[in-house]
Amino acid sequence: MEPDNSLLDLYVLNQASATRAKICFLPTASGDSEAYIAKFYKAFEQYSCEPSHLSLFRLPTRDLENYVLEKDVIYVGGGNTKSMLALWTEWGLDVILRKAWEKGVLLTGLSAGSICWFEQGLTDSYGDVLQPLKCLGFLKGSNCPHYDSEAARRPTFHKYILAADMLAGYAADDGVALHFSGTELKQAVSSRPHSRAYYVNTKDGTPVEQEVHTIYLGNRCF
Repeated sequence: MEPDNSLLDLYVLNQASATRAKICFLPTASGDSEAYIAKFYKAFEQYSCEPSHLSLFRLPTRDLENYVLEKDVIYVGGGNTKSMLALWTEWGLDVILRKAWEKGVLLTGLSAGSICWFEQGLTDSYGDVLQPLKCLGFLKGSNCPHYDSEAARRPTFHKYILAADMLAGYAADDGVALHFSGTELKQAVSSRPHSRAYYVNTKDGTPVEQEVHTIYLGNRCF
């Protein structure tokens, strides 16, 4: 998402348990876009890691479970979350990813690759209208990406939470990553100095945003 800003990519690699992490890209939400896959390799081949990708349209192996479980990091790209989850369910990848998570494989991603881990996400998968979507449920509550870059995101997220059509949850500006350890939020980090994360709930019939302390990664050394 940020080809000229490697802060989040480096942060992800720095969380991996292996010194030369095996990082696997899942481009399912983009329909396994070749351009997107090439962008991933361009980003990560410059670092001390072993990048690969898993295409459900051109399977690298029949044994998807072992292919996924041997990785240190699974990186999920953006696109159509609903279609991605449907394909994952058809191939049993939803179950495999839970096994990977329970084994300690680092699960990460952006946009669709962010909301998929929560119970619900705010998605544009249905076209030009933002709607709630039931997701994998590894993490409790809901998630809304692109909070600062798409004008409809904030009011729509508020509306659905206020109407109890979505659970309370986390919203993130572009460039912000929510880092969970197990099911608990460890910290929020950002590749942009002024981007923030929020926890959105309701009180007395009004949506309430609680800003989450967000660490700017530009002040850190890797």
